[in-house]
Amino acid sequence: MSESVERYFRMLHVERRVRPGARLWRPDADVYKTSDGWIVKVDLAGVNADDLEIEIKGRTLTIRGCRRDTFFGEGIVYHQLEITYSRFEKTLSFPCSIDGASLLRDYRDGLLILHLRSEEDCESRDEG
Repeated sequence: MSESVERYFRMLHVERRVRPGARLWRPDADVYKTSDGWIVKVDLAGVNADDLEIEIKGRTLTIRGCRRDTFFGEGIVYHQLEITYSRFEKTLSFPCSIDGASLLRDYRDGLLILHLRSEEDCESRDEG
């Protein structure tokens, strides 16, 4: 009995070493409607702003990138990992087309802030 329990814990330890970066990361986002378009705020702590890809297509905004772990030196063995380090993709849908919207981008304190300015008014347009 004790051999099977030990084997179980050894298997857990091996799996823990392999899986930390395998989790799917989907950053949280807030979307605000403004008088001249939209403001999108995405929680991207630890992501290099230069590594971000932003795509606007129709009614969809897609943000892609990767949060990487920093290499601290040889001989380091993790004790606890809760932060997800991996590629991510965040897709947001809007009630009307955002094609052609001008895009102002700011990245501060771990938040990507996008201001999409558009001539189009979603409320007055019938998508029907």
